Amino acid sequence: LNEHNHHLINDFTIKQMRQGAFLVNTARGGLVDEKALAQALKEGRIRGAALDVHESEPFSFSQGPLKDAPNLICTPHAAWYSEQASIEMREEAAREIRRAITGRIPDSLKNCVNKEHLTTATHWASMDPGVVHPELNGATYSRYPPGVVSVAPPGIPTAVEGIVPNAMPLSHGLPPVAHPPHAPSPGQTVKPEVDRDHPNDQL
Repeated sequence: LNEHNHHLINDFTIKQMRQGAFLVNTARGGLVDEKALAQALKEGRIRGAALDVHESEPFSFSQGPLKDAPNLICTPHAAWYSEQASIEMREEAAREIRRAITGRIPDSLKNCVNKEHLTTATHWASMDPGVVHPELNGATYSRYPPGVVSVAPPGIPTAVEGIVPNAMPLSHGLPPVAHPPHAPSPGQTVKPEVDRDHPNDQL
């Protein structure tokens, strides 16, 4: 959001739209002039609107120009949510953690804006033990070739177990760092991963 696109959708631009158009905004709240939108909804020029972002946040349904606007759906930063999306988000986070602690490049770097820097840099930055939680100080952090992240196993299971209360001890299922697995853990079925085209990721 900047001075060039603030209130990009305003009274003037709304009037250029087809009568009875629908408006959906999941980008930035300030892109839409909410006063102009409220008026357009009341007049029927905009048939319906769905907003996941708002000019003033946290958003209140009882205040602001949209409080009595008809045909309006507001989902303040929650339009993404569904039970399936929530499950997939947790599973993706777990897969990324597994990749990192087994010395592999996080898969999410495929969509990273500075991917080239991260995959061609001389070394991944080492972690200063002074900024690591005391429970993690038992692990040895070291520099690796481009695209490889590694943490020596001592201390990791103990440290991570405390993060998730009542979770199964990780020491039962954490594979050795020196031998990253390609097979799923016992009893676990997963889709095969497709690694990026980087020689150092083929471990």
